[in-house]
Amino acid sequence: MKNNKICELLGIKYPIFQGAMAWISGGELAGAVSRDGGLGIIAGGGMEPSLLRENIRKAKAITSNPIGVNLMLLRPDVADQLDVCIEEGVKVVTTGAGNPGPFMEKLKNAGIKVIPVIPTIKLAERMEKIGADAVIVEGMESGGHVGSITTMALLPQIVNAVKIPVVAAGGIASGKQFLAALSMGAEAVQCGTIFLTAKECLIHQNYKNAILKAKDRSTVTTGNFTGHPVRVIDNKLAKEMLELEKNGASKEEIENLGKGSLKLAAVDGDAENGSVMAGQIAAMVNEERTTKEILEFLMMDLKLEVEVLKRRLENWNI
Repeated sequence: MKNNKICELLGIKYPIFQGAMAWISGGELAGAVSRDGGLGIIAGGGMEPSLLRENIRKAKAITSNPIGVNLMLLRPDVADQLDVCIEEGVKVVTTGAGNPGPFMEKLKNAGIKVIPVIPTIKLAERMEKIGADAVIVEGMESGGHVGSITTMALLPQIVNAVKIPVVAAGGIASGKQFLAALSMGAEAVQCGTIFLTAKECLIHQNYKNAILKAKDRSTVTTGNFTGHPVRVIDNKLAKEMLELEKNGASKEEIENLGKGSLKLAAVDGDAENGSVMAGQIAAMVNEERTTKEILEFLMMDLKLEVEVLKRRLENWNI
C-alpha cells in the first residue's frame, strides 16, 4: 500500500498482521497470509527451536513474501529460537512476555524488524527508546492473554506518546473497526480471531465451530486472580475455572486446571474441556473463508466504510 509506513517498512501489500496464536498459527497459516498480502506470523511460543525451524520452512515453501515470528521472551530457549529466525531469513520478529532489549542488536544486525506487543504507554515508550521499529497495541478485547485496558482507550494514547508506527490489535474483524483504528492513528491492524476459521488454519473443526457459533457475550476472562487473565469462549472448562476463582482457590490449582488446555481444544478438538481462546469479536466471524478472501474482505470493507464516512461528513457540512 502506497505511503503506508508499515507496508513500506515490511514490504507487504496490506497493513494487516495475522496475530500469533500458540498451537494455531503455524507455517501453513502464516505462509498463506503472507502469500496473500498480509503479514503472517508464526507463534513461536509453544515451539522448540527445531519445530520453529520446520514451521518457518513450511511458510517459506508457500511464499517468498516476508513472514514474521512471534517470540515469547521468557522461554529458556529463546536465544536458540532467535538464532533459528536469523538462519532462516525471517524478516520480522514480534515479541511478548519480556524485554527484547538484550537481543535488539543481534536482531538489527541480521536485518530483522522488531515489533513488540505492548499493553501500556510506559512500555511503548521504552520499546521506542531501545530501537523497536514499531509496536503492537493489544487491548483487552483480544483473545488469549489480555491486559486491562481496551484498544479504543489505549491506542490513541500510545499514538500520541511515540513516533514509531503503531499497530492496533484487539476487537478488529470488519472495515468499521479497521477504520476506527486508522482514525486513531494506527498504521496497521493485527487480527487473530477472524483467522481462526480460515481454511488454511489447521486447528480442529470443533474449535472453528465454537467460533462460528459464538454470540456477543460468548467470551469470558479466566485467570483474573492469578495475574494472567485469558479471554476464551465460555465452556465447561471456563466455568470450572471461574468457579475455582470465586471460591478462592490457589493460583497453582487454577493454573493446573488450565495446563495443556489450549492444545486439547486446538489439536484434539475438545471444545468443552479445552481452552478455546477467542476475542470479543468472535460473534462477527460466521463463515469459513480463505486467507485471501479474509484479507480482501477487510480491505474492501474498509474502503466502503471510508466512503460512508465521507458522505456522512458531507451531509453534516463538515
